[in-house]
Amino acid sequence: MQAIQISLLLIFPVLAIVGALKDLTSYTIPNWISLTLIAAFVPAALAVGAPLSQIGLCLAVGLGGLVLGMGMFAAGWIGGGDGKLFAVCALWLGWPAALPFMLYTGLAGGVLTMAILTLRSGWLAPVVAGGPAWIRKLGTDGGDLPYGVAIAVGALAAFPQGALALGILG
Repeated sequence: MQAIQISLLLIFPVLAIVGALKDLTSYTIPNWISLTLIAAFVPAALAVGAPLSQIGLCLAVGLGGLVLGMGMFAAGWIGGGDGKLFAVCALWLGWPAALPFMLYTGLAGGVLTMAILTLRSGWLAPVVAGGPAWIRKLGTDGGDLPYGVAIAVGALAAFPQGALALGILG
């Protein structure tokens, strides 16, 4: 039974990483990633024995993440895929991991911003010019920031504190 629980829980980190890589290389996070995470949440929660009250709290945290993600998208801070990824990560993490998730995501976003700014600096121009298309796109001045990377890093860092991970560990 524990193998099933672990397999269902692994869906979250695997798809968070896939979303980050897709965002990094194409500036898009496909809807199938968010939809799969939504569909897999309840079976994973039930498999780890989460009580209905905890599942409801996770749903409420996910809804809050959706509202926050929509607000960040409306403000032009993140893309639509980033907002959806933020919401489904909040759903999977629930409470008490929502606050560390936001903190880790913000810190990862700062590191990501500094890395992209460094990549876009003139002294790395030969590296950027000789790199694959996605590196050249990342190195373009004034280009977007693949914030799905920061969201995934924040989610993975907070995952051990998440409601479902605590359910299987505790």
